[in-house]
Amino acid sequence: MSFYNGILNLTGWTGNVILPTLAGLFLAIAVLQFSRGATYSHAMYGGFLCLMSSGLLRAFETFASQRTWNDPDLFWVASISLVDWICNVLLPLYAALQVAAGGMQLAGVTNRFQPITWMRQFTAAGLCLLVSGLLRLGEFFVTQG
Repeated sequence: MSFYNGILNLTGWTGNVILPTLAGLFLAIAVLQFSRGATYSHAMYGGFLCLMSSGLLRAFETFASQRTWNDPDLFWVASISLVDWICNVLLPLYAALQVAAGGMQLAGVTNRFQPITWMRQFTAAGLCLLVSGLLRLGEFFVTQG
């Protein structure tokens, strides 16, 4: 076994076993502190941080495992996949969330009606879709050569 494989197995074990276990422990502590009326936010944030670290590690493994370990374009392909996923999946979902939040503000569902807030939310949604569309246009031109 090489040092590289040992480090890879250690990070996989930490991200897939230890961090979710610690997240469960932190969240259980947060529930106990909440039931006693004590400050529970630190334990809750610790649990969410453990889950987020585990999820990010799994995402990086997915993006990096698309090519063989000795491919010189491994980092480039992983970076492109990450950018594609963010711009083609997350940005349109965030735009839809911003349109829904702006519509609720505009309809007066919330207590505070601030005209600047809903305009900013619609502008953010438009910018998200603009960036996503420009990236897709760039992908089209690159693939057409």
